Amino acid sequence: MDDYDMMDGAGDQPQVKISGADSTRVEFQLSKTNLSFANSIRRIIQAEVPTIAIDLVEVEVNSSVLADEFIAHRLGLIPLDSSTANELNFTRDCDCEQYCEQCSVTLTLNAKCQSDEIMKVYASDLVVDGRHSSNVGKPVITDPDGLGCLIAKLRRDQELRLTCIAKKGIAKEHSKWMPTSAVGFEYDPHNKLAHTDLWFENDTDPAVEWPKSKYADWEDPPQEGEPFDYDATPNKFYFEVETAGGMQPNQIVMSGIDALIWKLGGLLVGLGVREPEKEAGAGGYDGPRSPDMNMDGGTTPWGQDGYQSAYGGGGQTAYGGGGMTSYGGGYQTAYGGRTDYQGSSWQ
Repeated sequence: MDDYDMMDGAGDQPQVKISGADSTRVEFQLSKTNLSFANSIRRIIQAEVPTIAIDLVEVEVNSSVLADEFIAHRLGLIPLDSSTANELNFTRDCDCEQYCEQCSVTLTLNAKCQSDEIMKVYASDLVVDGRHSSNVGKPVITDPDGLGCLIAKLRRDQELRLTCIAKKGIAKEHSKWMPTSAVGFEYDPHNKLAHTDLWFENDTDPAVEWPKSKYADWEDPPQEGEPFDYDATPNKFYFEVETAGGMQPNQIVMSGIDALIWKLGGLLVGLGVREPEKEAGAGGYDGPRSPDMNMDGGTTPWGQDGYQSAYGGGGQTAYGGGGMTSYGGGYQTAYGGRTDYQGSSWQ
């Protein structure tokens, strides 16, 4: 079992112990942290790690027994190589109008049955364009026969000819972008904290009804007659991360931590965290702040003289030192009439 400090230096930082790892799953223990942080790691691994998946399908010919929507759905669930997903932009952040080689990967499928035997169309039949230097967007093939996922079956003279556009996304948008097939998360295997109500029948042995997990051997069981600690909090968390095929499991965990760092950084910027040398009176602070205080006691960013309304003249507003507002005296609308909120309707 390997130990890793998540941060160099002091021993009170969160620690990770890896108990097992291969190409499909990784098991590790996260300790010296709290439940909220551990659960945030679990949720962000599942929902916010970017991967590549087929998002658009342009069907040119489909004479199979499956509808276009059914085939498009199956294509979207095929795992694609996402190990270098950072090479692509999110479509929403790209400068193109719909998609381009900077934010997408194009895959084509051209299959036609010309014999009396049923023809099976697999993910390996998808051809990826060669505009990218790496294997990003290439279907992941792990079976011994090297065929991949089954897409459809064709009989004589039936044909499939289509173009697929794979894009970068996260599972929060759609489950086809989920990098994991399963994420196990457990703490307190002996239920010392009583966070779970282990209900069982009167004539049933609770040990049989609720068998202990393998992580129970990693912690000391409660002693008979041991008083309940109302102040105890969990500090060891057991993870099992299984990949869906597009990324290595260790890369999924590291990408999740990177995503969490970015979210926390954005939160700090949004909250406008001040640096010690930029406290009030020191000058130079340009982060978010409340509107400036008026001499008359109001808080407005527009100053003392109000503002001109775009509704045909507007008038003096209460934000500029008081006076008649556009809601009290009516205003000219873009429809050519006049509206008055003091009892009249459209005139």
